Amino acid sequence: MILARDALRGSYPPLITPLRDGAIDEDAFARLVELQIAHGSHGIVVNGTTAEPATLTVAERKRLLEVALDAASGRLPVVAATGSQSLAETLELTLHADALPVEALLIVTPYYTRPPQRGLVAYYRAVAERITHPFLVYHIPGRTAVSVTVETLLEIAEATPHFVGMKHAVNDLGFVTRALAALGDDFRIFAGLEELSYPILAVGGCGLMNAVANLAPRRIAELYAAAARGDAAGARALHAALNEINEAVFFDTNPIPIKYMMRRLGLLERNEHRLPMISATPELENRLDGVLARAGLLAGAPV
Repeated sequence: MILARDALRGSYPPLITPLRDGAIDEDAFARLVELQIAHGSHGIVVNGTTAEPATLTVAERKRLLEVALDAASGRLPVVAATGSQSLAETLELTLHADALPVEALLIVTPYYTRPPQRGLVAYYRAVAERITHPFLVYHIPGRTAVSVTVETLLEIAEATPHFVGMKHAVNDLGFVTRALAALGDDFRIFAGLEELSYPILAVGGCGLMNAVANLAPRRIAELYAAAARGDAAGARALHAALNEINEAVFFDTNPIPIKYMMRRLGLLERNEHRLPMISATPELENRLDGVLARAGLLAGAPV
């Protein structure tokens, strides 16, 4: 599958899921989509890790995607994260998304089961033979307890023409270089770990799928734009300026810090979670307030 030159490139924030009294707040979610459009994001991801999908039902994940597409109304691309721990759930979510006007599908490696590499190849082949949209593998071994090898990526690519890239959320920059060397420069690799944002772009990554862009979408979009036009000094400066807030995302389990900081900035009315996730402690709130102040976000600076 050959993608258009500009397809699947840029800043694609994985949106949080706003909750109100235990239910998804669809109006608040639609406003978050509008925020990303207004501040220059190149696309969005729905039901990524930052959305806390493991605490949502399959029906809720489907509905969240529908709300996002309605809110976006074709004004920016929507990537649907459709992976789960079981093939059955992944197929249900993926086939639902594949029937909608999404740009691509993001399918996480099945978590908890710790399959062998040949199992991953068979799993993605079983999904890909049923879809028409391009898909990306979501590589996040810290959450799934399974890594993907470059050889496995090659086998998946040989097995299906729909495989076009990956989201790489692990501190292994060398993997990105090896993957691009093996699969070609058109293979899309999104940075999924904030601390590697500019480094991955610098070695050939296509964009960013960073949770921090829920807070500062314009700054993340500008980082991508600087790297894309070859402004290494400008991109490095933006990356350095974002360092503390990037680190703050992981002061506790994502998206606990993100949701608190969004509420603090007035982007979210409530930083509500579903158990076993839980809101930030007072100590964490104080620490995050300091980060926001030093980043200039509490002073009314544009996000």
